[in-house]
Amino acid sequence: QVQLVESGGGLVQPGGSLTLSCAASGSLDTIYSMNWYRQAPGKQRDFVAGIVGIVTNGGSTEYEDSVKGRFAISRDNAKNTLSLTMNNLKPEDTAVYYCNFQVPGSYGYRELWGQGTLVTVSA
Repeated sequence: QVQLVESGGGLVQPGGSLTLSCAASGSLDTIYSMNWYRQAPGKQRDFVAGIVGIVTNGGSTEYEDSVKGRFAISRDNAKNTLSLTMNNLKPEDTAVYYCNFQVPGSYGYRELWGQGTLVTVSA
């Protein structure tokens, strides 16, 4: 069973930057999409950014409105790794960040999730 492992979280001051990384523990022949989600304390897990349509169109990026222009998602095709570069961080970006891959499954697709990495934005 392939597992996803995130790294790169930590404490950063407002206006600072962090880069999160996500690596798959094994090989994945087909990936439909690669995504980042986040969950703030007491809130639901929300989509942050993704590379979607990897098989159909080579992959296009999507971002949640509040992070557009500040966050950038990227991937290394050969290594099946995913990154999220976060600039101009704000206190409201504080959350546990999870990477998510959608891969072929019995009923169309299945989802792989990492264990999460905590990002705290505070002075």
